[in-house]
Amino acid sequence: MKQGAEGSREGTGSRDAAGEQRREQMLRAAMDVIVERGYADTRIADVAERTGTSPALVIYYFKTRDQLLTEAIRFSEDAWYATGTQRMARISTAAGRLEEIVAMTCLPEAAPDVPGSWVLWLDLWAQSARNPGVAAVRQKFDERWRETIRDVILAGQDSGEFGSVDADDFAITLSAMLDGLAILIALEDPEVAPARAFELTMRFAAGQLGFDWQPRRRARKARSRRQDGVSS
Repeated sequence: MKQGAEGSREGTGSRDAAGEQRREQMLRAAMDVIVERGYADTRIADVAERTGTSPALVIYYFKTRDQLLTEAIRFSEDAWYATGTQRMARISTAAGRLEEIVAMTCLPEAAPDVPGSWVLWLDLWAQSARNPGVAAVRQKFDERWRETIRDVILAGQDSGEFGSVDADDFAITLSAMLDGLAILIALEDPEVAPARAFELTMRFAAGQLGFDWQPRRRARKARSRRQDGVSS
């Protein structure tokens, strides 16, 4: 009986792993299709075709098209935060960690393996204005984003690197600034190249927080990390 029970658990584990792999494939396909066509022109059938499965199976995993959008962005964001956490753990200064956050937001080579696109966020923001369910998910994402920035600011104040500012106010300001610049990057505004967005943000942060910052080579050579699906 014990051997049979162990075999049953192993079988369940294999099925769970296969199901998670299939779900990830669908999320990656959804990101690609939404970036290519836009959310309004994306159908469940398009994602199913891209993954070689049936629309019914996609619906089984995600229920609705809105949920597919929010889960695709959640998948991208989780990967982004996991990469950021690993990188920031290796950086000894709060100023360096803040620069890494800004670089990963604006510059492609800072996080080339993270899936996703700022174009996804354009669709999420548009849906949030009309769909309370999507709006609630967007709010959770933004709370996480601001908390990440706030924690770095508080750490910098504790270490004496940053001056006395309200960490919550600064997190709201910086996150809004980055989001606004990200829209222009996603739209390929010729006046707002990713490198320029990166440098403008870092100059603003350094001025507000009272630390010295000089542009590095990666800022002058960069393109957008999330400008389109190709760079992700």
